[in-house]
Amino acid sequence: LTMAYAVGGISGGHFNPAVSVGLAVAGRFAWKDLPAYAIAQVIGALAAGLTLFAIASGVDGWTAGGFASNGFGELSPHGYSMMSALLIEIILTAGFLIVILGSTSKAVPGGFAPISIGLALTLIHLISIPVTNTSVNPARSTGVAFFAETAAVGQLWLFWLAPIVGAIIGAAIWRFIL
Repeated sequence: LTMAYAVGGISGGHFNPAVSVGLAVAGRFAWKDLPAYAIAQVIGALAAGLTLFAIASGVDGWTAGGFASNGFGELSPHGYSMMSALLIEIILTAGFLIVILGSTSKAVPGGFAPISIGLALTLIHLISIPVTNTSVNPARSTGVAFFAETAAVGQLWLFWLAPIVGAIIGAAIWRFIL
């Protein structure tokens, strides 16, 4: 929330490759800018993951474990299946895009979008942490997967595919139905 206010005027508040794809599908972001944004988002997430790892590993006996990585099956916090992970990540990312597109529409009062987006993201986390540890952001998933002591990297494909598919669905619903 605070980062959206802090740097939203610079980058449009793009921290998530899936959201950037969704905004492009909705006609609110240039497709030509997508690769550079996605690369910057992943680099930022990896730098954040490295920073957290460096800080957390400063305690004797600490181990990374899952390091807040995303997963399904035995890597899911409650053992949810791959299909459950796929569905929840697609559905919640689609809903997230609808909130983003709706709250940033010219038809609503300006300046409040980061509040509704932040609250929606909070709700998304409350719903999906038990299932996948919540992704809806491929960069966030990538940023911690490489520091986990689990097979998180092997499951990373789902946490790129599902949020991007969800973002496309949410953007299409917004653009063509709403």
